[in-house]
Amino acid sequence: MSRYFARGRVETCALSLAPPSFSCSGREERPRTAGCCGDTLIIMVLLHVLFEHAAGYALFAVKEVEEIGMLLPQVEESVLNIGKFNSMVSLAAFFPFKSAQAALENMNAISEGVVHADLKLFLETNLPLSGKKKATLGVSDSKVGAALQEEFTISIQTGGVVAEITRGIRLHFHSLVKGLTGLAASKAQLGLGHSYSRAKVKFNVNRADNMIIQSIALLDQLDKDINTFSMRVREWYGYHFPELIKIVSDNSMYCRLAQLIGNRKELSEESLESLEEVVMDSAKAQAILDASRSSMGMDISPIDLINIERFSNRVVSLAAYRLELQEYLRSKMSQVAPNLAALIGEVVGARLISHAGSLTNLAKYPASTVQILGAEKALFRALKTRGNTPKYGLIFHSTFIGRAAAKNKGRISRYLANKCTIASRIDCFSEIPTCVFGDKLREQVEERLSFYETGDVPRKNVDVMKDAVKEATDVAAEIKRKLEKKEKKRKKREKKLQEEANGETNGEAEVENGEADATVVKKKKKKQAAEEMEVQAENGEEDTPAKKKKKRKSEAEEVEVPAEEAEDTSTPAKKKKKQKTETMDTEPAEETSEAPVSEKKKKKKKKENGD
Repeated sequence: MSRYFARGRVETCALSLAPPSFSCSGREERPRTAGCCGDTLIIMVLLHVLFEHAAGYALFAVKEVEEIGMLLPQVEESVLNIGKFNSMVSLAAFFPFKSAQAALENMNAISEGVVHADLKLFLETNLPLSGKKKATLGVSDSKVGAALQEEFTISIQTGGVVAEITRGIRLHFHSLVKGLTGLAASKAQLGLGHSYSRAKVKFNVNRADNMIIQSIALLDQLDKDINTFSMRVREWYGYHFPELIKIVSDNSMYCRLAQLIGNRKELSEESLESLEEVVMDSAKAQAILDASRSSMGMDISPIDLINIERFSNRVVSLAAYRLELQEYLRSKMSQVAPNLAALIGEVVGARLISHAGSLTNLAKYPASTVQILGAEKALFRALKTRGNTPKYGLIFHSTFIGRAAAKNKGRISRYLANKCTIASRIDCFSEIPTCVFGDKLREQVEERLSFYETGDVPRKNVDVMKDAVKEATDVAAEIKRKLEKKEKKRKKREKKLQEEANGETNGEAEVENGEADATVVKKKKKKQAAEEMEVQAENGEEDTPAKKKKKRKSEAEEVEVPAEEAEDTSTPAKKKKKQKTETMDTEPAEETSEAPVSEKKKKKKKKENGD
């Protein structure tokens, strides 16, 4: 029997079932602490409950709770009442997350059962780890509880009382924490839920193994459908041309020929070349032509022939799509699991990934599981009947087991499964996918096959892996260099596009502001002209700037003339310039000389008239 009190628990001795004694006043007497057989022991236990929320970590102290009556419906209903629940539980500490990224990191750690650094610091700060009181921490998740028990020397409790208290805390969390509203708590939960889901689903798009699973499933389904539809075409067109079935065995080729030939009576020597293009054999084409002339088939109406041609066209298009899908699967496997594809082939490797569920699950499997993957029914049947267990599953479709002798099939399948496990783990956990390890592992399987047949000792695994690591580092460095170049080119392209976009916006702005700028320039010019006019009016005797420029030019020309005359070696163009300048200089000199002569003549005439 046990009963929780405020910050303490009274337990009856294991050898006595007598309850604690009560006084007349109804209060419980102080229990005795010595001896046994009716004596009681007081063990002070402080129960704290850790609650993880999207907003942060919360530590609640349990004031009063009865463990025995916790499962009663009345007690379970009291958890729904905030008033009653608040008297039992109080908030001891709260650690809010600083950002959404920090919340996501902490939630990822909790989901994996790992103690985050924030949680460790929070508990070390707020949980009483030392002292007379024995601290007990209630945790809802058993994985987190085991991890906390390793970190701290405290007793961890999960389930029972802790589950009910956690249920109440989850219901009334926004009321127990001050400053947190129900709307804010729901928003935090929604945001963290979305980011957590994105982080779980988020991966490299180019390495999505889901596409491989869907592709190989579709490829298998297409094989079945094409086979069924081809048999239908054979049966349908066989009524008209039954001899074609024996000549052509390939399904897609038969459908193409049915589409090409149509009515066998219309087949002639002119269509021999088109038949050779489809069949890729002149003898077969001639055999088809001869068989059409002596066929035992029935006549067919044009409507029936149209339907057969349309259906065969669908089958041919499905066969072409199957080839495209196989090429897509090959390229996808080279991106996601290049080593596994190089070792065992694209189709078998894709079937292994599909059967395991994902590349990560396949990497987690041991080699013994990979060996019989796909043969589960045979395994359980053998275990039930105590017969021989299967030696191989899906890896039987690889070429290695087919090439091995009957007595060595089990040995080579075990060895191949071992190498497939290594290749899948390298593909799953390597950052840069390369097929170097897959090629080396394939060489090892080839050497083991030759060892079983001829007895040649293969190379040691250590030496092979050393060579593979060297080659892989070189290849990875080359791939990194190419990726960096592509990234630089992409950034340059984006920068150019951004500059062009900015230039277009600036050009539009300039066009809009062009008229305003033109008016401002005109106003400035007018102001300058007015100022010049005022200066000229004040200084009337001074020459204008235009006259000054003309004077300076004429003075420079006069200075240059004697220097040009001194030069003997001058070009004809320069001579012409000299003549022009001489004529320009002589003209004003003649005018000045004529002026004094005319004045003298006038004076002489005046004197003569006076006399």
